Amino acid sequence: MAFSTDIGIDLGTASVLVYVRGKGIVLHEPAVVAVEQQLEKVLAVGVAAQRMLGRTPGNIVAIRPLREGVIADFDITEVMLKHFLAAAMDRRRLLRPRVVVCIPAGVTSVEQKAVLEAIARTGARETFLIEEPRAAALGAGLNIFEPSGSMVVDVGGGTCDIAVLSMGEIVESASVRVGGDKFDEAIIRYIKNEYNILIGERTAELLKINIGSAHPQGRSLKAEVRGRDLVTGLPRSVTVSTQQIVEALQDLLAAILQGIKEVLERTPPELAGDVCSKGVVLSGGSALLNGFTRFLSQETGVPFYLAEDPISCVVKGTAYALENMGRLGDTLLSSRKLSVVSY
Repeated sequence: MAFSTDIGIDLGTASVLVYVRGKGIVLHEPAVVAVEQQLEKVLAVGVAAQRMLGRTPGNIVAIRPLREGVIADFDITEVMLKHFLAAAMDRRRLLRPRVVVCIPAGVTSVEQKAVLEAIARTGARETFLIEEPRAAALGAGLNIFEPSGSMVVDVGGGTCDIAVLSMGEIVESASVRVGGDKFDEAIIRYIKNEYNILIGERTAELLKINIGSAHPQGRSLKAEVRGRDLVTGLPRSVTVSTQQIVEALQDLLAAILQGIKEVLERTPPELAGDVCSKGVVLSGGSALLNGFTRFLSQETGVPFYLAEDPISCVVKGTAYALENMGRLGDTLLSSRKLSVVSY
């Protein structure tokens, strides 16, 4: 039997979370699609495809169709979205759902239209776009509707979105194209330069999670890492310390810090004063990096707090938007406003 429903999507570079009204968060999977190149056939999506990263024969590639928060491969994104939405709804047929999906704060109108069109092709009745930092603030439980400044920094896989909000809307914002993916790339580059060893993305991510830190005094751990020696071509192991991961990440953390400072500098004095007294909420999966809040608090002089459930803040914000469309609807971009039609 066909039916209609409301769906919220956190369309992230690293992972996709789907909220279904009345059910809650029903899906959280990696934004990865495995494709057989010669046949142009999709073999796996999500967790199954992620297992193939770096472990497939030459004719099979594991693709991440979103880069730095925007669609890099339109067709693969469409396939991925259809798969996830079917899985979220137990493969029952949808009758043109209404969808709220998140986008980075600084995307262009072309990038906005690409997201709307990709969702429209899944059969959505109408699609609304909400900026990730606004969704993160709502999902973190901040009251952004009062005439007082609230600030959120959402650090995802592809972007770091920074915003000061008041009266339900963004007053000042910035989107720094730095996130968990760039952290992993920096660790790979550091190990390569320091030891002449090449490691994979998954190994770099585990180093970041297990021994990494944003603050030099955050922790002091060591881990053995195995990779391919670029001279001999043979496997080799080395021991890496927390301090080395801090060093590998310092330029990227400085870029995020600079973005935060620039937003604060542009913020009207009264709202900036509110932010200083309330503090700043840090959300997103990459915000879980050890010592992150301590690093930002120390460098800015403003208190930073980790959201209660940083990974789910954005998708919870889409849930809030769906349930309060009367309050937020006029401030959201929609497929109707940009004349994107369903297929």
